[in-house]
Amino acid sequence: MLTFWAKTSGTWVNIALVLLGTGCGLLLRDRLSPRMQTMITQAVGLTTIFIGISMAQALSEASAGGVEGVILALLSLVFGGLLGEWWQIEARLVDLGNWLKTKFRGGSRFTEGFVAASLLFCIGPMAILGSLNNGLLGDGTILVVKSTMDGLVSVALTGTYGIGVGFSVLPVLLYQGGLSLLASGLAQAIPDPTTAPSILLVTGIGGIMILGLGINLLDVGKIHVASFLPALALGPLTSWLAQTLT
Repeated sequence: MLTFWAKTSGTWVNIALVLLGTGCGLLLRDRLSPRMQTMITQAVGLTTIFIGISMAQALSEASAGGVEGVILALLSLVFGGLLGEWWQIEARLVDLGNWLKTKFRGGSRFTEGFVAASLLFCIGPMAILGSLNNGLLGDGTILVVKSTMDGLVSVALTGTYGIGVGFSVLPVLLYQGGLSLLASGLAQAIPDPTTAPSILLVTGIGGIMILGLGINLLDVGKIHVASFLPALALGPLTSWLAQTLT
């Protein structure tokens, strides 16, 4: 029987490294000119786009019931986005960021940093597979690797957005910690997470969302990435319906 620490160790490491990265970012922030900070943000944005495109390629293997993965992803994103707008997920996340900014006297870009970092650190296959692995086997290796990446990214994001990036540990704690604790039940529904069409579909959908986040970081446009969060839950349902009805 795994202990609470064994099931969630990777999440706590993730939190610690994001906070450490935020602290380093705050120390370096005043030593960098605005142009240098912009260059760092653009580097993170371009890398984020690359990660998103790489993840989205999982859709080529996510077909279910003869329906292509990209079609399933499109359906999930459309209906998930409509649900997200109806539930005002992005607005609620912004409201939470604004409340934290007021409570802790954050800077002008506090909320922007909180939202961007929360989405970037929680969306992706490493968060899902790492949490399941941690919760089932007590192996936090995947989450430790993810934590290292998140810590480095948080240094760059904090240089631009400020301390709001550090408060992204709250969604990380709830999301990854919750998945780790629920892992035993999820494992019965998903025997092999690395090849299951539903997980591949979620990975691809997450990749498209991360691509949108990268576009936002580059100030190319304004995509309501948070509104698409329900699509991650609709992905497995869409995959199941395609297998059942075809």
